[in-house]
Amino acid sequence: MKIMSLETFRQRVGDRPRVLVKITTDEGVAGWSEVYNHGPDLAYPPLLSYLFEQIQGMDPLRPTAINQFLLQSSRFPQGALGLAAIAAIDLALWDIAGKALGVPVYRLLGGAVRDRVRVYAGLYSAPDVAELRDTTSALHDRYGFTAFKLSPYRRDPNRTRFGLVARAIGEYFGDVRHSHPEEFEFAFDAHACLWEPRQAVELGAALAPNEPLFLEEPIRPEHVPAWARIRSELAVPLATGECLYSPQEFLALLTAGGADIVQPDICVVGGLTQLVRIAAIADAHYVPVTPHNPLGPLATAANVHFAAATTNFGLLEYKVDDVSWCQDPYLPVDGHLDLRPDRPGWGVEVDESALTTDDWVSWTRRVPVRPDGSTAWM
Repeated sequence: MKIMSLETFRQRVGDRPRVLVKITTDEGVAGWSEVYNHGPDLAYPPLLSYLFEQIQGMDPLRPTAINQFLLQSSRFPQGALGLAAIAAIDLALWDIAGKALGVPVYRLLGGAVRDRVRVYAGLYSAPDVAELRDTTSALHDRYGFTAFKLSPYRRDPNRTRFGLVARAIGEYFGDVRHSHPEEFEFAFDAHACLWEPRQAVELGAALAPNEPLFLEEPIRPEHVPAWARIRSELAVPLATGECLYSPQEFLALLTAGGADIVQPDICVVGGLTQLVRIAAIADAHYVPVTPHNPLGPLATAANVHFAAATTNFGLLEYKVDDVSWCQDPYLPVDGHLDLRPDRPGWGVEVDESALTTDDWVSWTRRVPVRPDGSTAWM
């Protein structure tokens, strides 16, 4: 079996653009993946075409070897776009391998260590408590969610004294906790908007009385000693990892004692091949892996197989979005995603007829501006 072709499709998931990848072999077996939308997303098709020229004719049943080849094919580290493209190729090849051998991908990783995968709902905002209660109740009734992720900002941290920002989220979380069933869990994603470690500590202290599931990425990832300091002063679980790219970066973070939970993204770190390595490093440090997963049904499917075969998996981020091109996405039941042992590869089907129309949507990130005109982290 040989890699014969690589095609890209410009689509969307919800209101976000998405590049889909299809790799086909000379025997007609096709594997699918989606690319992380770091932006500029339109750079991905030519980049993927360039990488495909290097692997055309190779054996698709050797995803680990091809992943290593692509990592070594550049003199310098590939960076965000390069690793996302390599991840897309890696994931499509794992899909092919499972389909060619007639087994789910998790069987290729040593088999399942759990029967289903727990998920939490990514809400990414901090709505008024009554509105939040309506949302969480609907998600619980329909999908069984008992865990949710919110924003920790009720006031603009770039335009408000930070003590007021921390006080507001502390009061808000207290109201959230008292208005929901006691078994519900709430995490808070700070989106690396803060720059001073002391502010992260203040934020954690405000959340601590009501026992958050975790505080995610309060500051930028670059300076590892800052993460060690924050974790040593926090009374809540500290999570991070979506902006880290390599096993070595996760090793540095964990060696420094900088996180209670790591959140690598399978579409960012170079694919399943690299995520398995990162999970092994985390396992050696007694740290669970709770993957970052704000993408669509193909990314979710890949994460399900990783989670199924990984002993130190925690729970999986899940974003409820409708897409036209996936016929049978993994949908939560009782707050979990069931495995599909009778389906080979990722266990989902792509409706190629829905890809005949370019369903692209323009989307750009907005950089915050402070009152003095300087810019802030988003």
